[in-house]
Amino acid sequence: MGTLIQDLRYALRMLRKSPGFTAVAVLTLALGIGANTAIFSLIDAVMLRTMPVKNPSQIVMLRWQAHKFRVNGHYSSFSDCLNGDSGGNRVGCSFPIPLFEQFRAQVNAFSDATAFAGPADLKLSGKGLVGHVGGEIVAGNYFSTLGVNAILGRTIVPSDDCLNASPVAVLSYAFWRGTFGGSRDVLGRTIELNDVPFAIVGVAEPSFTSLTPGKTQDLWFPIHILPSLRVDWGQRIDTLNNWWLVVLGRMKPGFSVEQAQAAATVIFRNVALYAEQPMAKEADDPRIVLLRAQDGLTGRRGSYSQQLYVLMVAVGLILLIACANVAGLLLARGAARQREIAVRLSLGAGRARIWRQLLTESMLLSVASGAMGILFAYWSVHAIVLFVSRNSGQAFPFAITPDWRVLLFVLGASVLTGLFFGVAPAFRSTRLDLTPALKDSAGSVARMRRLNVGTLFVVAQVALSVVVVAGASLLVRTLGNLRNGNTGFDTRNLLLFSVDPTLLGYKQAQIQSLYRDLADRLAAMPGVVSVSYSSEALLSNSLWGSNVTIIGQPDSVYTDMLAAGPNFLRTMKIPLLEGRSFTPADFAQTEQANATGKRVPPSNQPTATVAPAPVLVNREFVHEYLADRNPIGVLINPRGRDFAKGGGTGGTEAADFQIVGVIGDTKYSDLRRTIHPEICVPLVTGRGSFEVRTAANPAALLSLVRGAVKAVNADLDVSDFRTQSEQIDLLLWQERLVAGMSSFFGLLALTLACIGLYGLLSYEIVRRTREIGIRMALGAQPANLQRLIVRQGIVLAFVGVLVGIAVALGVTRYLGSLLYDVHADDPVTMIGVAALLILVALAACYIPARRAMKIDPLVALQYE
Repeated sequence: MGTLIQDLRYALRMLRKSPGFTAVAVLTLALGIGANTAIFSLIDAVMLRTMPVKNPSQIVMLRWQAHKFRVNGHYSSFSDCLNGDSGGNRVGCSFPIPLFEQFRAQVNAFSDATAFAGPADLKLSGKGLVGHVGGEIVAGNYFSTLGVNAILGRTIVPSDDCLNASPVAVLSYAFWRGTFGGSRDVLGRTIELNDVPFAIVGVAEPSFTSLTPGKTQDLWFPIHILPSLRVDWGQRIDTLNNWWLVVLGRMKPGFSVEQAQAAATVIFRNVALYAEQPMAKEADDPRIVLLRAQDGLTGRRGSYSQQLYVLMVAVGLILLIACANVAGLLLARGAARQREIAVRLSLGAGRARIWRQLLTESMLLSVASGAMGILFAYWSVHAIVLFVSRNSGQAFPFAITPDWRVLLFVLGASVLTGLFFGVAPAFRSTRLDLTPALKDSAGSVARMRRLNVGTLFVVAQVALSVVVVAGASLLVRTLGNLRNGNTGFDTRNLLLFSVDPTLLGYKQAQIQSLYRDLADRLAAMPGVVSVSYSSEALLSNSLWGSNVTIIGQPDSVYTDMLAAGPNFLRTMKIPLLEGRSFTPADFAQTEQANATGKRVPPSNQPTATVAPAPVLVNREFVHEYLADRNPIGVLINPRGRDFAKGGGTGGTEAADFQIVGVIGDTKYSDLRRTIHPEICVPLVTGRGSFEVRTAANPAALLSLVRGAVKAVNADLDVSDFRTQSEQIDLLLWQERLVAGMSSFFGLLALTLACIGLYGLLSYEIVRRTREIGIRMALGAQPANLQRLIVRQGIVLAFVGVLVGIAVALGVTRYLGSLLYDVHADDPVTMIGVAALLILVALAACYIPARRAMKIDPLVALQYE
């Protein structure tokens, strides 16, 4: 310890004597360590936190899997886990209530099983309350199965989830503090959710916000009350035709996951293969797979994980560049300390002892950098969270708090960084020929070596910079391609907002009247060109799809669905390619068809009283499903229903829809999704998203539009006021974040590489001062000397660029899923990055080269 203290004191004195070197080294490393700590803090919050329940390793999630699987009815997924295709199979984690009840009763390997779904977007009202809340629907044993307690009152119990039970709710801790000020008098208070009174019975403990990562709930309520809330999650939530619950089980001690999985699979196969309407065949191998809930409930991890890993690689490369930079500075500094080290060696100091001393200086630099890096990390995380909150439309959904993993990461990064950049300079500094070193050979003519450790560090910095800048360039080009791509409609001068009259109890006829009145008021405003509405705003990340049967074709097909109001095509500037658009009579006809439920049968059946609803299809629908038919007049049966007793042959089903027009293709839910077949139906009920086309900046009409909505109904809940351009920015917030951060890291990498190259050339000029003086005394021209110095730097940069491009071609292919309309090995990008690095290298070489031209030969020849 005494030796260590001596080394620390000596290291502090040496660093204090070189404040410029110390400041540059500490700042360079602090940026690298801080950036890595910031991204790791996000990864820790998003990916590594365990579920806030008792013994989380015992909780498993049920997931169904089959080669082919078809739900005969309604299927809902709330982004809790994987639903769709995986490894050539259809997979999902939503189950109907009857299956959940069988799992709970018959799988003996579970000590208990529970279920949840949501959240449901609910209107909150009551004494002094107004707004919207997110409520998660849970089974009565949800909290007891998970081992989650209440900090105030009690949790939901099985007796609360019975048909005769009064509606009760448990509040989240954050909602209780934010809405009720943390008052203990909240117990027993009544609130109204969608006009249904609920009694507050408890407040959950602070650590429990949700099982699903990235989700936060305001409150929880029992399953049985859901039908009373008028939430449109399909007909009859308690049947086999409505799949909407996520099912969890807690394993009994002594039972294996394989035993529970086998028992659950038997139950699932019996329903999938032998229900009244089978959902799969024996060959489809329907089965249940049990996953650790920690792994299966991915939630919003998926929307952050890949971007975070990409950024982690980027900041890791930045740290390597910083280490190489500081190592180069230490090498140059070590050359200046050759006489000091030679004297110590000649006086009997062991090389290991000097190694330890030099590494102590390196570790002291890295520890100081780590301490400063924590500040940079704190500011960086705050900036990232603020960006997400402002640009994603909601608060950052993960809690970022320092824990042992983050502190261990900072400590490990600091120690490894100190070793990484300190070993090579320490080893090089102790490999001295004592005689010339004691004579201080700085005055002799330096021998040029083609390859040394310093040049390798510079090449490495340039190569790593190429990788970072290439990745950043591809991500920036992706953002530009998404912003400037063809959406199929005019995104300029559009103001969007949403209303939901169903929360006020409006019926179908009332909704139609409300929408017409509101559209007329908005259209009469100065500066408004056209007004319409639809079930979902385009490019709002919302999507409605359905299976349909085209009359005359044997198999059902899948298509996107969109309900739209009058003037929708004109307002959105979507071209009508064939047939006609919607007329006022079409909405009346659709309303009547919805009210009676009657359809037109084919010509060989008796004439029905209600004609099919007119619909529009997009060009892709015609290309995909009607390539050999005239689309106008084609009859369609929604949801793939078959009303014929024989069924399945086509041409004998009743029809709900009839195509009257073909429209241009448009992007629907997001900009990355390819064009899919789409059916546009008249909107006559439900929630509506209004589109207001203006002659100038739509934001200027925001207050007038709000006033017009309040004039129609002051109690009407209005949300999502934004322009279409803002909507696109909201949709692309992740791409903007990743492109912005990667651009910053690319700029930082370029700067560090420039500093490294500049430092090496400056050191070479100092080392070769006498050589330069001799050359000039013998008649060398300053321009030739300038070319000599620049050529040395450019050669190093060119080698680094070649190595970097080779590495980038291998690394950037992992960005494939993040890219859009640009290939990972795009030659234009690689050539542009190479040219940029060469230009930066020229700039870095210029100042040392000019300095070499100004050396006085007389002074240089006397140089010591």
